[in-house]
Amino acid sequence: MSDELNNNEEEQTGPDYLGVNDDTSGESIKKVTGMYRDWFLDYASYVILERAVPAIEDGFKPVQRRIMQSMKDLDDGRYNKVANIVGHTMQYHPHGDASIADAMVQIGQKDLLIDTQGNWGNILTGDGAAASRYIEARLSKFALDVVYNPKITKWQASYDGRRKEPINLPVKFPLLLNQGGEGIAVGLSTKILPHNFIELIDASIKHLQGKKFTIYPDFPTGGIMDVANYNDGLRGGKIRSRARINQLDKTTLIITEIPFGTNTSSLIDTILKANDKGKIKIKKIEDNTAAEVEIQIHLPSGISPDKTIDALYAFTACETSISPLGCVIEDNRPLFVGVSEMLRVSTDRTVELLKSELQIQLDELEEQWHFASLERIFIENRIYRDIEEEETWEGVIAAIDKGLQPHIQHLKRAVTEEDIVRLTEIRIKRISKFDIDKAQQKIDALEDSIAQIKHHLANLIEYAIDYFKRLKKDYGTGKERKTEIRTFDDIEATKVVIRNTKLYVNREEGFVGTSLKRDEYVADCSDIDDIIVFTEDGKMMVTKVDQKTFVGKGIIHVAVFKKKDKRTIYNMVYRDGARGANYVKRFAVTGTTRDKEYDMTNETKGSKVLYFTANPNGEAEVVSVFLRQTGSIKKLKFDLDFADQLVKGRNSKGNIVTKYSIKKIELKEKGLSTLKPRKIWFDDSVQRLNVDERGELLGEFRKEDRLLIVKQSGIVKTVVPDIQLRFDDDMIILEKWDPKKPLSAIYWEGEKELFYVKRFFIEHPDREEIIITEHPNSYLEKIFTDYRPMAEIVFAKKRGQEREENMELNLEEFIAVKGITAMGNQLTKDKVLEINTLESLPYEPPTPIEPEEIDVIDEEDMASNDEDSEDTNDSGENDSNDENDSKIDEGGQGLLF
Repeated sequence: MSDELNNNEEEQTGPDYLGVNDDTSGESIKKVTGMYRDWFLDYASYVILERAVPAIEDGFKPVQRRIMQSMKDLDDGRYNKVANIVGHTMQYHPHGDASIADAMVQIGQKDLLIDTQGNWGNILTGDGAAASRYIEARLSKFALDVVYNPKITKWQASYDGRRKEPINLPVKFPLLLNQGGEGIAVGLSTKILPHNFIELIDASIKHLQGKKFTIYPDFPTGGIMDVANYNDGLRGGKIRSRARINQLDKTTLIITEIPFGTNTSSLIDTILKANDKGKIKIKKIEDNTAAEVEIQIHLPSGISPDKTIDALYAFTACETSISPLGCVIEDNRPLFVGVSEMLRVSTDRTVELLKSELQIQLDELEEQWHFASLERIFIENRIYRDIEEEETWEGVIAAIDKGLQPHIQHLKRAVTEEDIVRLTEIRIKRISKFDIDKAQQKIDALEDSIAQIKHHLANLIEYAIDYFKRLKKDYGTGKERKTEIRTFDDIEATKVVIRNTKLYVNREEGFVGTSLKRDEYVADCSDIDDIIVFTEDGKMMVTKVDQKTFVGKGIIHVAVFKKKDKRTIYNMVYRDGARGANYVKRFAVTGTTRDKEYDMTNETKGSKVLYFTANPNGEAEVVSVFLRQTGSIKKLKFDLDFADQLVKGRNSKGNIVTKYSIKKIELKEKGLSTLKPRKIWFDDSVQRLNVDERGELLGEFRKEDRLLIVKQSGIVKTVVPDIQLRFDDDMIILEKWDPKKPLSAIYWEGEKELFYVKRFFIEHPDREEIIITEHPNSYLEKIFTDYRPMAEIVFAKKRGQEREENMELNLEEFIAVKGITAMGNQLTKDKVLEINTLESLPYEPPTPIEPEEIDVIDEEDMASNDEDSEDTNDSGENDSNDENDSKIDEGGQGLLF
């Protein structure tokens, strides 16, 4: 390096040079271009190859490999102090002792290669391990079985040349994928997520069988995971990891598993911060984590547990996003590769390692067979007597060689001088006790072993498959998948955030905000909400909640804005210009560009809104219109029913009410919803309700309709269908509730040890009720929601008797409808083998008379609903030239259609 630097010294100046050529100072100018190129690349290569990135061959970083080799050197079956192992590791390379200890603790916490003793920390709570002098370790049986074989290991000199260290350990398992790996080098990084032990073995077997396979991460912390965008672990992929949160009771949530990369301490900190910011509202948190995670979150009364769970996912580390990046070292070069290819490479390398081991075993067995055969020939034919007359060593060798020649035709290789020397080393005692039969048995056993190994080599793939199956059998117990794979629903933060502040308005001055506490209160809101404002001149704007925002004078309506809300319908009557005609329109606002002003009139100067209402469920009221006395108007008052108007886009001009001047408009009659009942679906993959036609259609729901939920535990309840609802895993029935339809249940009564039947109505829709007895052995066997259910009872065979015929049970005839708390009637005293559901009897409920409904005409054609996108008209072209618009006649006598 110094020679290179001397060669780069030049007496010139420029941007690539440092120093000043000053004869008096003795300074010289040195070019740094070559220094930067050589030294930086050397440093970057060292960090990438020798520190941060694992090798694809064995899955180890250099320090991890040296730790494992040191543990093998010290292995005697007993525990060694970690401090001793750390010191021994430094013989291979002078890593810092703290770095070696930390790397060893990380390996030990994965509970695969190292058998630990003492306090090795807790990945759940984030607690660190005790000092290395207090904790102990030894190699696990799995490590001894899978990681080492010095006969097929390639070695290199250590940093000081005093020892030999492995270039790569002969690991016969996809260890890198099982344990994962993470590192930051110079110019690149790697993040390989851990995968399941058993699934990796199954995938390796499938690869050897030529079948397709897919592998996904599995985290030691458990939790729930969405792998839809995993992208095989390549750059650009992403997974979402969630904590497992359940509802303990109405005011308590419990976290039993946490996302990967977090611990209970950091998770609780994020929850407390979200509470301080008002995103969520909690009463207190209790961390009872020990061997298993248990974080209890206590909620104030009146706070929705379902909504809080969504808020925890939206605003805390209960949901994390992880971006994998598969980067490994192969042939001293970084390689970006997916996890599937990593598994293929590892499996193929395992096959090669198994082949090498078999070949070595074959060579050793053939060598043993060769010498055993020579030994038998030597003793059985008394060739050792031929050397009695020889006086020189060369003569002894020659005599034995001559005596062997007639008997060695069946040997597999030529007899060497080393073979003859070994024969001379046989003791007289062994010759005197030599048993020809036992010698032949040994040779036969060796031949059997040789034949078996040759069979394995000839059928190497089957041998490798059996090897992986043995690993699964011997070490797979307790290594089942911990992280549940599930498709996540997208949580909109604005829908789950706690309304932590209040919104006020000064209508006259045109200000809205959270700091106008002396002005008119509007609603509770959050600091991430948007608000929608309408003014009397027909202008509309959507803006973000702030302390004080000017939106325009003469505010007639302000509310928290719900994006993509098609059910909130605005009814409006406005005057077009200062003296123009009056129009009526109904419209929805589903999306806008934030802080952009929109004109809801015909954009004529001087226009004014005469009547305005916002209707959350599309209500259409009847109003009375009073005209001013001008000219020859005969009728100064008439009624206007908004139900007669179609819901169009917000840019629609509307229909003419009258060309005469309106004095005032008064509400005459509140309206009913003109929207069709809302269809609701249940998506089983994400366990959530939706209105986007995903999953199973539950039915059409009006405001008063509810959902029926029955759990396997015997709990029955009804709920108002809300998109934010969460459903437990033990839910067995979810359907639209018909209050007039009874439920029928068959359950096992734990105390009496008999089946009982009951029929009942839901008596308290707003309350959870249990329909089985409280005995710990009681359980729900069957529940029916049809009007006339049928069941088949299969009886157990009695000793010495014929099996009783199956009974068809009409539950409607068996028991009358009673109270939900009634015990019911005993089904039978005989032992029941099973209960099956049969097809229900026909029943036609009376058809209710429904009022005629008006459908919503959806003319939305938004280019984008994003707040930063450019806005487009809802209905395309303005409908001011629509010849079919309803109009009022010249005399103002009423609507003409």
